[in-house]
This record gives sequence, structure tokens and C-alpha cells, in this order.
Amino acid sequence: MASAFPEPRAAGIFPLLFPDRAAAGLLLGKRLAGTGPYSAAVAHHPERTVVAALPRGGVAVGRAVAACLGLPLEVLVTRKIGHPDEPELGLGAISEGGEPVFDEEMLTRAGLRPRDLALVVARERAELARRVLVYRGGRPPPDFAGRRVIVVDDGLATGVTARAALRALQARCPERLVLAVPVASTQAARALKAETDEVVTLVTPRRFHSVGEWYAEFGQLTDADVLTLLAASR
Repeated sequence: MASAFPEPRAAGIFPLLFPDRAAAGLLLGKRLAGTGPYSAAVAHHPERTVVAALPRGGVAVGRAVAACLGLPLEVLVTRKIGHPDEPELGLGAISEGGEPVFDEEMLTRAGLRPRDLALVVARERAELARRVLVYRGGRPPPDFAGRRVIVVDDGLATGVTARAALRALQARCPERLVLAVPVASTQAARALKAETDEVVTLVTPRRFHSVGEWYAEFGQLTDADVLTLLAASR
């Protein structure tokens, strides 16, 4: 899984490779279009291939990927499961149609068990359901059975959100699953190979601190932003 960009030469120096998520998605789309078995699959069976973006940030990347490849764009809603006292500390994730997936190493560090997060999981399930309703407007979920699905997010840190999404998708019997992100920690990219047919990245740095450091602009997206991107893809 070679990087499309050189590694930073000096320790601690991280160049801002992507101006924003849209620019990263364009580069990722070109990478997907140019190499690998997924390229041939898209070329010969575009009607059986779909981009599934993880909201919110992944939708901006996914919109550009879908446009580059001439594919439909769908969303697969996921939610992080945070620490009860420190919500930003991700301990797991849940995806629509799937069960909670936990980061066992982080749970051990936090001294918690899955049952200790029952209230957090219930809260995130409710928010997940709200977002599904907002983004789809009551339409049924997309049918991924027998299709080639390219799952897109704006990056992988621990990879637990992508893992939850991939496991939920596997239950829908796709023909092939590809996970595509502009940047990923080496550990997450390696671990997720077991969850999907292929992991495609532009950058897998040896020294990784956060996804956001690889973007010049990495602001939070809103529900309105997601709806605008989805409308533009139709």
C-alpha cells in the first residue's frame, strides 16, 4: 500500500498535503480510477458500483470520488462511541444496520467494559437514527447486495468507525468492499485489511498524530453541508 506522496524527511514536520476534503477526494478518485482491480470493475460494471461515504466529513471526500469515477453517492451513517466523561475519546463506533464495535485496547486503557457504555450507545443510536432520517428523508436504505462498494472517509486514526461501517456492510452481502481514504495511520490501515477486500490510501505516514493535520482546511461539516453535497451528486 504505497503512499502517493513522499514521507516527511524531518521528524515532527508534517506538510499539509490536502487543501481541503474535496481536493483530497479528487486525488483519491484519480488513484482509484488509475490502478488496481477496482479500476477494471468500475470501468466494466459502473452500474454495480457505488460510493458509500461516512458522514459527515467523509461525504465531502466521497462526493469528489463519486464525481471523478462517475458513480452514485450514498451515505452510510456511523457514530463514534465516546468515553462517558470524555466524549471526544473514542472507544468504539456504531453504524446503521450494525452492532456496536469497540476498540478493545482503548477500553482496557480506560478501565471500562462494553456494558459500562450502555447509556452512551443508546444516545448514539438515537443520534444515528436522527441523521439517517435527515440525510435520507424517509427513503429506504440503499441496497448494497451484490454490488461493489467503495467506502470513503476523510481519514483513519484508530479505524474503529470504519470497522463498524465495514462490518455492517458485510451483513448486506456486497460483491466486493473497498475502503478508500486520503490518509490513514499505518496501524489502522493494516488492521482493516482483515475487514475488507482492499484498503486504498494516498498517505500512510510512519508518524501519525491526527487526520486533521494532513489538511489545510478541516472544519466541521453540518447536516446542511451534507445535504448540499448529496444534492449536488444527484
